[in-house]
Amino acid sequence: MTDERYACGKAQLEKMGGGSVEEMLDNLKGLSPDIERMAVEFVFGEVVCRPGLDLRTREIATVAALTALGTAQVQLRAHIDTALNVGCTRDEIREVILQMMVYAGFPAALNGMAVAKEVFGMRDAKGQS
Repeated sequence: MTDERYACGKAQLEKMGGGSVEEMLDNLKGLSPDIERMAVEFVFGEVVCRPGLDLRTREIATVAALTALGTAQVQLRAHIDTALNVGCTRDEIREVILQMMVYAGFPAALNGMAVAKEVFGMRDAKGQS
């Protein structure tokens, strides 16, 4: 079961992240092989592989949650990029972050917008939409 969840999780990551998946997994392994395995198996192999929400909707929810947390800029950066990879538009990402201003406060939304601007700039430099 564990190998099956890992394979499903890795396949989901590849759909979501494109070519940066191996680099991300290597970075996680460098922190802790257990964290890498748990993230792939549980987060992506158990939760993200579930039916009921498409990847686009899951990424909108993730961007909203990470913005509201206000303490996860690294993860927010990755998930804004992923949201764009799975079909979200820049305007939708801005609106999600703006919505979080109501529930998480201005500082969280301002920080989220700053991260979004950074991601958009990096993608522009690479010629990505």
